[in-house]
Formats: sequence, structure tokens, C-alpha cells
Amino acid sequence: MMSIKSKILTALGAAVVLGGAAVFYVAESAPAEVVLPDNVSEVTQSGATMQVLTNGVLSTVSAADTRGPRHLTNRKCDRAYTSAGTVVCLLPVDALVGTKLVVLDNKLTERKTVPLTGFPNRLKVSGSGRMVSWTVFLDGHSYATTGFSTQTGILDTQSGTVVHSLEEFAPTVDGRPYKAADINFWGVTFASDDNRFYATMSTGGKRYLVQGDFARKTVRTLTTNVECPSLSPDGKRIAYKSAIDADPKKGWRLSVMDLSTLRSTPLAETHSVDDQAIWLDNATVGYGLQRDDGTNDVWSVPADGPGQPKLLIEGANSPSPPA
Repeated sequence: MMSIKSKILTALGAAVVLGGAAVFYVAESAPAEVVLPDNVSEVTQSGATMQVLTNGVLSTVSAADTRGPRHLTNRKCDRAYTSAGTVVCLLPVDALVGTKLVVLDNKLTERKTVPLTGFPNRLKVSGSGRMVSWTVFLDGHSYATTGFSTQTGILDTQSGTVVHSLEEFAPTVDGRPYKAADINFWGVTFASDDNRFYATMSTGGKRYLVQGDFARKTVRTLTTNVECPSLSPDGKRIAYKSAIDADPKKGWRLSVMDLSTLRSTPLAETHSVDDQAIWLDNATVGYGLQRDDGTNDVWSVPADGPGQPKLLIEGANSPSPPA
């Protein structure tokens, strides 16, 4: 059996191969104008911009013209997210298991770092910019495999409180206190009060949507077959990936769930979406898709079901909502 270190090395090697493919493709087919700014403030200005990663470089593009000129910074990340002036990056720091979370302000000045162990995977910031959550793989490198292990933490940037793992929280499954050795969490999304959150919890062969209370350090299950939830701006729905026939090996269908009824609507995107979607507004969901050659693009699709997917940003991944 492979050790944790060996599996993470395998994942890192795969990421290097995919990353190389992405660099080559974008060099050939990126938007006609990619602008390197004279100063950092140019890329963090307020207004209708979207933050993405271009070949692992923190970048911004006009939300009104997402196929137009793209502005690159000198900041590299494996995963990035921004909200309300808080910019966060997950960045590997060694070839084995070292990763760090970097918290920046809207001028890209470093505010805080949190050392982590694992392979960078998911990242989210609350709407206020206060709460930050991350997920790293400790063992394995895909949610479609068995035997993987994740670690998901939360940082309160206001108080400085760091929860290194949601496994510190007390879970309730179907209304009853629950304990198990195989619990994993991933894909946090925050409510507007900066205390309530939603996430995925896997245990016993099931993948649950859970609602968490940060102050009380509790989570409770709501329903099953929900992964990487993302809460809508109005707080009434979640976009998420749903395993086809409840089997991740068959891929995932992007869907939207009404939290008041727990009724779901599959969206018009029929490709398998292995990403934590974002909400561009209350009517539109954005997400990353990887091509066969490893290149990533950002797409959008209506949140009510009908319609057609739309290519939003070519040669990019890790998008944040317009700000």
C-alpha cells in the first residue's frame, strides 16, 4: 500500500504534467491581449472585475468583457479566491506535503499565512471577506477514488481563530450524535452571518450536505449526494456537484438545490464538473471545466435549469464572483 507521502508525490507529479499542458495551450490560444500591469493597484482596483488564475498566476478581467484584456500580477497560486477585499491563495512550498494559505489585502499585501500539510484543492472566502476556508488532500488526489483523505479548515481573519480541521467539530447524522474514523470534509461555503456554513461530509460510503455552526463547533446532515456546495447571494439555494447515480466514478452533474425544500434542479451543463461552482449573480452559476489536454476554462450556465452553457474566460480557472 502506498504511503501518504508517496500518494501526495503521485498527485503532485500529475499536477505538474497537467500544468505543463495548460501552459502550452494558453500560450497558443490565450486572449489576444494579456496585460502585465505597471503596479499592483491596477489589478486590484474596485469595480466590475473577476479574479481568476491564468497558468497559476493571479489575474483579473473585466466582468463586462470576460474575453477581453487580462491583467496579470506577480502572485502565483494553485488555488485562489477573493471577496470584499480579502484575497487568498493556496501555494505549495515543497515537493512533498508542504502547502501554505496566504491571506492578502486588496493591494496584495500579505496579512497572514497558515502552514498546511497536503495537496491544495478547495478555497473559499465569505461574502464579508472575514471567513476563509480551505481543503487539502492528505491522501489520494481525487474525489472519484476510494481511500482518499482530506483536511478542511477555517480561519476567522477578524479574531485570528484557526480551526485546522472540521473533524474537531461534533457531527450529527440524521438527528443523532455520530462518531466514525472515516469522516472527511470538503468544499465549505459561508452564509452572510459569517457563522453558519455548508460543506460536504463523507462517511460510511455516503456524501452528505451538512450545515455547520462555527461558534458552537457543530455540523448536522441535511441530505445526501451533495459535494462542494456554493451558497447563492440570496442565501436560498446552493449550487453543487452531484455524483451520477451516486457514484463519483461516473462523474458529476452540476445542480442547484432549494434549501427550503431540498429539491434539486440539474443544470444545462452535461459535462462532468469537478469544481466548486461560484454564483456570478442570483441567476447564473460559474465553474471550471478541464479539456482533454488539461487546459482549464471558466464557463457559466443559468441557475434555473434551461439554457445553454457559455464559455466565459478561456485558459483560466479558480474564478471568484464579480466585485
